[in-house]
Amino acid sequence: MTLSAVLLVTAVVWAVSVIRSVRLRALVYSLPLPMTLALVSTPYGVGGAQVLGVLGLNLFFVTVAVTHQRLRWPILLADGAGIAVYVALSAGLLAVDIPFEEALGATLVLWLAAMLLLRRRARTRVASATAAGEADAAAAGPAAAGDADSRAETPAEGRPDGLPALLKLLVIFVGAILTAVLGAVLRGMVVTFPYSGVLVAVEARRQLVEFSGHFARNSLALVGFLTAYHYLQDVSSAVAVGSGWAAFAVVATALHLPLRRRGSARASPPRRVSRPLRPAAEPASHRAVSPPSGRS
Repeated sequence: MTLSAVLLVTAVVWAVSVIRSVRLRALVYSLPLPMTLALVSTPYGVGGAQVLGVLGLNLFFVTVAVTHQRLRWPILLADGAGIAVYVALSAGLLAVDIPFEEALGATLVLWLAAMLLLRRRARTRVASATAAGEADAAAAGPAAAGDADSRAETPAEGRPDGLPALLKLLVIFVGAILTAVLGAVLRGMVVTFPYSGVLVAVEARRQLVEFSGHFARNSLALVGFLTAYHYLQDVSSAVAVGSGWAAFAVVATALHLPLRRRGSARASPPRRVSRPLRPAAEPASHRAVSPPSGRS
């Protein structure tokens, strides 16, 4: 790919490196910036293989998360395993002709199944954490419970990695060049190759599981981008790119707006209207009896 693509990958990874919110990190990474440059600067279009390539992006992060956090592999070795899985998937997809509609339907079904699984796991994790917290609070007393609450409110996301800013930028730039060279050998699957994802996984290595869940949710917007581009790519490249970005924005908004409303509804409990208390009627036996006036 061109130097502009390398610089764009560097900018995306740099932005992700300075963002502390895992959810916002996943949203910034899911922006189809490298995907747009790959479509504009290469002769490849969007077909069924590219839509299934979005699943390959998710599989890349799942592989890195499993190998790094569960198998305790070094992050660079886990990155290599994720790239190997994506390349193997790409080789299989390019070996056959996949109709676009069938690929789109399979991708949507798998995305929905993944969302249901993530929601069930989140509910189970919240329930077990709540039960464990209540048991610890009951056993340790109110003081320890207050300490636990204060620890829970302290985010573990923003720990610096110790690299100076300029050195980190240089490392990101060199890594972007290497991933661009590797992605150039994938033919049509270069469109969905995780250029910045290889370096983003290093930046988000402490929250890989959470990051993977947020990105899996946002990947539906990438499917919308590729779908709009596919149906308009024969009109013109500019129209296809513009429609793709519009579809991405619509799907991303639909994914995130309901979440905010539910969160605000949970954060603010329903207000109770306070009514003025009416004084209770005094019994007749306790009412003050007025003394006689003494007038005849």
